[in-house]
Amino acid sequence: MPKNTHKPPKYCKLKAGKKLYAVVYHHGKTIYMGAYGSPESKIAYARFIAEFKQQPEITVPTIQQRETIGEPGVTINELGIAFLDHILKMRDSAKHGKADYTHYRVAFSVLFKLYGDDIPADSFKPKNLKLYRQELIDTKRFCRGTVNDYVQRVIRMFMWGAEEEILEYSTAVTLKAVKSLQEGYPGTFDHPERENVPDDVIKRTLPFLPPIIAAMVMLQRLTGMRPCEVFNMRVGEIDRETEPDLWLYRLPSHKTQKKTKRKKIIPLGEHEQKYLAPYLEGKKPEQAVFSPGEAMAERRAIRSANRKTKKTPSQIARDAMREGKQRTYNEFYDKNSYKNAITYAIQKANKVLPDDEKIPHWTPYQLRHAAGTAMEDEAGLDEAQALLDHSSAQTTKRYAHARLKKLKELARNRRNPFE
Repeated sequence: MPKNTHKPPKYCKLKAGKKLYAVVYHHGKTIYMGAYGSPESKIAYARFIAEFKQQPEITVPTIQQRETIGEPGVTINELGIAFLDHILKMRDSAKHGKADYTHYRVAFSVLFKLYGDDIPADSFKPKNLKLYRQELIDTKRFCRGTVNDYVQRVIRMFMWGAEEEILEYSTAVTLKAVKSLQEGYPGTFDHPERENVPDDVIKRTLPFLPPIIAAMVMLQRLTGMRPCEVFNMRVGEIDRETEPDLWLYRLPSHKTQKKTKRKKIIPLGEHEQKYLAPYLEGKKPEQAVFSPGEAMAERRAIRSANRKTKKTPSQIARDAMREGKQRTYNEFYDKNSYKNAITYAIQKANKVLPDDEKIPHWTPYQLRHAAGTAMEDEAGLDEAQALLDHSSAQTTKRYAHARLKKLKELARNRRNPFE
């Protein structure tokens, strides 16, 4: 897949003999910055990035401009690189996030492999799109939903090209005739529906979790928040003044904001406040509530408190040498680090628990299902819909599984009128 030249090259390490050099790889060239880690190399890299940002944006001539200078039509490679550049610039907006940009790159990598510079973009027909779709299916990497999503991303690229007058409008419109794959299409597969995690499983996992992860898990289970709404929480987004007995978590943006046209507010009662309070004090408004660095500090403090022997002189000397050279951590958790922390705790627990008490694998995404199911069971579907902030009850039914529990109970106690 061609590289997107809008993305700045990284500060890299190159070993030559016994020396380490800081280098940047750009357009097939190795640019030396000086000794790796030195202040001079970092200044040189900062200067390089400043010059790099002054490069002109990736542009593709319009149809009219190409006709004027007598150039052939734009290729799929050229269109794809220009579109990825457009998405990259919008990556920090509510419309396109980092994960969204990554999905575009994966979708286009297969497209460029099949076609690339072979045919002009205006010659791309529905049959070509269906061939691309079949290639996605044949890889066995993507479920049916992802295949449909990637096909739509390709169509979106062509629609953008038509909007920018790079392509003929008819080229993009005809691609919309390709219908989405239905369940059971040959060669496709669907992932099983996500289930809720039982409360007793969560309770048995909590003692093995770091305190900060345990607080995140309990907060998410009580509120039904999405994992990203928990680990992206900032101190300044918690309103502790407006309501005397409630804190209000005011999200700056959220997944369904474009559809609902409103800001999302999550009320936090006394139970949630108890888990949040220790991680709010002494922090600036822009800081993360739950920080990986803080979690590691907690872990070191617990290990130090549980230590049964005194530190040896050599160990004290090593600690003094490491002072100020501690490993740096990201300010926020992400979906992988949050999930991996829970997975690691389950694995640690299962090493010491007897076979009949092993903890089954679960992920943070199941906590939202657990919250919805519990609310439906206690108060009803409408309350579960309000908790999960769904605009449609049909969506809530996919998250709340209490209805099946009721049906099972009815089946067990059903009277047979024929006996």
